[in-house]
Amino acid sequence: MDDLSVRAALETHWAASDANDFEREHQIYREDAVLEYPQSGEFIRGRAHIQSSRAAQPNQKRFTVRRIVGSGDLWITEYVLTYDGQPSYTVSIMEFLDGKVVRETQYFGDPFEPGVSRSQWVERMQ
Repeated sequence: MDDLSVRAALETHWAASDANDFEREHQIYREDAVLEYPQSGEFIRGRAHIQSSRAAQPNQKRFTVRRIVGSGDLWITEYVLTYDGQPSYTVSIMEFLDGKVVRETQYFGDPFEPGVSRSQWVERMQ
């Protein structure tokens, strides 16, 4: 799968995630894919389990992609995942094998107030 095809698959994946289209969202994964959440020490094995775990999540979710970078079999998406109106800045690292995701690792960071000590050099993001 060439880089343009992978990027298109990722864009479809994140659009489906934002639309809560669980079937389309999970087409990007291999049957034996693994999803890792290092911060909670969890991993989920298998596309069906990944999809079920996400469908069972009760919060209202929105996804806003900030950027997608990568090439070959390694792709990174930086996005804002909003649960019930609360943003979490998120990084997804996806490893591809034969055109499908075989491993995804997700990291989450909650927003925080800017530090006063650096305020003279800081510009606020939009």
